[in-house]
Amino acid sequence: MLSEALFALFLTATLMLAGCKREERQLRPSPQASQVINEAQVSGLNPGANPLPGPPTPTIYEESAYAVSEGKRLFNQYNCSGCHAHGGGGIGPPLMDNYWIYGSQPENIFATIVQGRPNGMPSFRNRIPEFQVWEIVAYVRSLSGLLPSDVAPSRSDELHVKPPEQSMPKQTPVGITGAPEPSK
Repeated sequence: MLSEALFALFLTATLMLAGCKREERQLRPSPQASQVINEAQVSGLNPGANPLPGPPTPTIYEESAYAVSEGKRLFNQYNCSGCHAHGGGGIGPPLMDNYWIYGSQPENIFATIVQGRPNGMPSFRNRIPEFQVWEIVAYVRSLSGLLPSDVAPSRSDELHVKPPEQSMPKQTPVGITGAPEPSK
């Protein structure tokens, strides 16, 4: 009787352990997933200019809720919120609307972070590792609803004037050529 109880307990414990499977996260992507964009591909500083065709954008960052939440953390750690006011705009332009000066494609945002832009945006070349730049890019795109809602992080405690990123409606980005858009 005791051996049957021990056997049942052993069998139950074995089945419970076999049923557990942890989520697999790729915390540091392999070099193939994160390809380097060279100078010629990110050198266009013209507003609204399309980047030159190059290697495909690493979409693993935009498909991973972990990468987007890391981008949110890095956005604050690198003091991006100091100029962009948690996405609402301050010294820097707002990041939660659909008006993008240099384009909303991931390659354009990457180029803006790495190279900087005239009149204010500093260059972070050789200061932020490439995979962290892509995580920040994914988070910045989530601010204006360009990522799926199941990937975007929830609202920050600092920001009470807009809904969380995960419930932002999808917006079509519009480039600004100089004058602000007329209010409707």
